[in-house]
Amino acid sequence: MRSKWKLMMSMVTLVAFLFFNPGCHKDVKADPVAPDFSLLDLSGQMQTLSKHKGHVVILDFWATWCPPCRMSIPELVKIQEKYRDKGLTVIGVSIDDPHQASNAYIRAFREKFKINYTIVRYSNKVMFDYFGYASPSIPTMFVIDRDGKIRAKVVGFRPGALNKLLADVL
Repeated sequence: MRSKWKLMMSMVTLVAFLFFNPGCHKDVKADPVAPDFSLLDLSGQMQTLSKHKGHVVILDFWATWCPPCRMSIPELVKIQEKYRDKGLTVIGVSIDDPHQASNAYIRAFREKFKINYTIVRYSNKVMFDYFGYASPSIPTMFVIDRDGKIRAKVVGFRPGALNKLLADVL
């Protein structure tokens, strides 16, 4: 009987501890700083996020084989045209496998779709910095403010979503 009593008290204590303990957590800022990167563009030039400090940046993770990514390109082209003079920069991060899609292929794709913004090739580090261990959905766009903080993340093709977000950041 005594061992049952101990077991029951241990269980009650454990349940109370789990219920009332706030747990271990790390405070997260509302607008975390966007990880900097050094990635090669399609002409072999090194591009960095820090180079665009003071600009609003849309960082678009996409691929040539992705239908929703293709649907988002015309909107990104219009946004780049409309807000370039207000300090907006769009950077497309191609997650195409370099063995499947060469820089020449992506340059031809850029011409066909009239892409007017910089395209860089992904690295595993950048993917980890922005997505952690999660498998990324594409397209995924990060809106980064003039101070280098991530202000929004748009997953999937959502027409008009970026224009609404940019109104607050620009």
